[in-house]
Amino acid sequence: MKALLAIFIAILCFGLLLMLLSIRSRSREDHTLTERMNYFAGVGPEQPQQAKGASPREMLVHLVESISSGLGRIQKGQKLELLMQQADWPLHGTEFEAILLLWGLLVGFITFLVTLKGSMFFIGAIVAILLGFLLLALRIRRRRKKFTNQLGDMLTMVANALRAGFSFMQAFELISREMDAPMGKEVRLVVNEVNLGNTLETALDNMQKRVASPDFELVVTAVLIQRQVGGDLAQILDTISETIQERIRMRREVMTLTAQGRASALVVSCIPIGVAAALSVLNPNYLKPLLETEIGRMFIVGAVILQLIGFIIIHRIVDIRI
Repeated sequence: MKALLAIFIAILCFGLLLMLLSIRSRSREDHTLTERMNYFAGVGPEQPQQAKGASPREMLVHLVESISSGLGRIQKGQKLELLMQQADWPLHGTEFEAILLLWGLLVGFITFLVTLKGSMFFIGAIVAILLGFLLLALRIRRRRKKFTNQLGDMLTMVANALRAGFSFMQAFELISREMDAPMGKEVRLVVNEVNLGNTLETALDNMQKRVASPDFELVVTAVLIQRQVGGDLAQILDTISETIQERIRMRREVMTLTAQGRASALVVSCIPIGVAAALSVLNPNYLKPLLETEIGRMFIVGAVILQLIGFIIIHRIVDIRI
């Protein structure tokens, strides 16, 4: 029964984290749009007013902003700012820290209520915060993969536009209109930076920081060298595009060949958890020696550590970089 309750609490808490991120992201987008409209209308920024009948959503957003402001006075969160850009989350680094702090405290408190053990509060809070960072890493990885898959087509379009008589910036404007996110959005940011007076070199460097793609770094280097020494940029981009497409094809082939190994790592890691959950439901007394004795808890910790080591070793074996 406790295992089912723990699973339910984990799912509930994960949903709460997604809700916090979604609410804060939409709130920041609305606030940014309002500030922009006020600027063009010649209206000063509105003073924050505390509505008498504030909704729970507004109260939650206000709480996140307050904690974020306090964290901002302690540290700038510049590393997290870059990670937020790479994940394409409209959040400040300190705001993400505030959301993780609230979520960690909530999960820790719920864990304490279930187990009635003070140590479980800290364990639950730490696990919740680590899960938040894992969600961020997965978001960045998925966005970078999608960007890389679009990169070959983008280079082909730029090369064809250059042959048709377009300038490099005109080709980028075409890409920003025709391609989907994240490629279209990132190229649009480059065009906007250049239109506002920034140099193309700086704009491309900022784009590379936002996407953190080794393949795109090769493109940036080629473009900057061509602007200094000259040459046929369209031919250079075609060559890079073919190279990137071949690397993507090889990556997919390697992923197919190593799928069994990656699945084995996941299955081997999940089997003990599934067996423990099943035993706790079918025969709760069977696991009591492990949970209630000191040596039993030591065995659990050792088993978890060995499972993690095994998962990492298998993952490293099948992680072939191209």
